[in-house]
Amino acid sequence: MKITSQTHNRLKTPDGITVSPFSGPGSFGGAKSSAIPVSKLVFDKMFAAVALVLISPVLLLLSLALLIEGGGPVIFRHSRIGLGGTSFLCLKFRTMTQDSQQRLDQILAVDPIAREEWEESRKLFRDPRVSRLGNFLRKTSLDELPQFWNILMGDMSVVGPRPITREETHYYGENISVYASVRPGLTGAWQIGGRSETSYQERVDLDVNYVKNWTLLSDLRIVFKTVDAVILGRGAF
Repeated sequence: MKITSQTHNRLKTPDGITVSPFSGPGSFGGAKSSAIPVSKLVFDKMFAAVALVLISPVLLLLSLALLIEGGGPVIFRHSRIGLGGTSFLCLKFRTMTQDSQQRLDQILAVDPIAREEWEESRKLFRDPRVSRLGNFLRKTSLDELPQFWNILMGDMSVVGPRPITREETHYYGENISVYASVRPGLTGAWQIGGRSETSYQERVDLDVNYVKNWTLLSDLRIVFKTVDAVILGRGAF
């Protein structure tokens, strides 16, 4: 099955501001150009290709389990902001019930604490939309395995800022151009820095620091630390 993900729609924030390319000293790893190093591109492609081959049995088993639990689509596709402000379809295993949007609207309408939590972090600690299997997939980060396909297709990177929606761009303020200067990542500084236990502003700071101080060695360190964070389940919900 062919998946088409790149839509090439330029990013405008909810305030109507068009993102300008981020360039100049410190644009990516302190370089004078915003071009992504070839070493990072090669690393991404090789890592994703090998990973997809190795985890293919896991992908099949999880797909079958999701079909047995609730039927419906196994893969959830959601529009996210990528390199240069273009949008793409970010892939995940489905972790929510079929009526997830209705459940979210209901709880936000009657629970002010949940509404405040959602507005601050775009997450809920006790999310009524998440299925039993979906909860397991989220805590183990297995729901994100399909994103290796996004990496292979050039929409994402192994390491980078977490992909955000258009509605989240206002959290970045003037730093949205820093975010859009790289491909979003399957993992990144946020995943090893506390994940959902951090505030959104802390997440932005981690993303900006990563982009401005990137090295290939830093990517490798984040990958290894991600394994540790996933095994221990730190900050995952």
